[in-house]
Amino acid sequence: MDLNADLGESYGAWTAGDDEGLLDVVTSANVACGFHAGDPVTMLRTCRAAAARGVTIGAHPSYPDLVGFGRRHLDVSAEELTALTLYQVGALDACCRAAGTRLAYVKPHGALYHDVSRSPALARAFVLGVAELAPLAVLGPAGSELLTAAADLGLPTACEVFADRAYRPAGTLVPRGEPGAVLEDSDVVAERVVAMATRGSVSAVDGSEVRVVADSICLHSDTPGAVALALRVRAALERAGVELSPFA
Repeated sequence: MDLNADLGESYGAWTAGDDEGLLDVVTSANVACGFHAGDPVTMLRTCRAAAARGVTIGAHPSYPDLVGFGRRHLDVSAEELTALTLYQVGALDACCRAAGTRLAYVKPHGALYHDVSRSPALARAFVLGVAELAPLAVLGPAGSELLTAAADLGLPTACEVFADRAYRPAGTLVPRGEPGAVLEDSDVVAERVVAMATRGSVSAVDGSEVRVVADSICLHSDTPGAVALALRVRAALERAGVELSPFA
């Protein structure tokens, strides 16, 4: 099982999250590419820090939405989305090369993640932007249009679940604006993660069991106590006999 986290989200004078602490725990790092967070210095620093620890690096592109942290839906054409994706992934690829490592996969961020998971047209446009650069793996939710489009274009795919997010009975995430969307109790999160990794299921907000497919488990760096939570999750998985390694 892979553990991933969204990192490199500092910007200019603004510092976000404990990237160094999380890089000591996770096996893969989704690095912001400058459109929702991150800047050239942060991108290069994060790639170098990940490379020094042997952590696999993925690009984390988004809509061009610094003000909204990439969590607002933007109306872009398919041509524009392909170009926006290529631009961001290409920039992070260059940072990886400068850091003496390689870019292994791509995972969209925020509103873009949800849009390309639902829309076949946007999914194809996004994946074309990835494929223009290299046959990188694509990380996203199981059964999504995103992974379908990636597979159709011959790109490797991996399925992601979320450690610290609540699920609806249909298997979708509870929107962040709703109460209880983000889980902060480390014992609850650790128990859910072990269930997802070993049984392929998670409890929804109504108490029902939702089937999930998990190649990688996401830990958010902006969750309160993110590093302590990540350590708790990793320890729980290791106690359950789950081997941790990058998916890409």
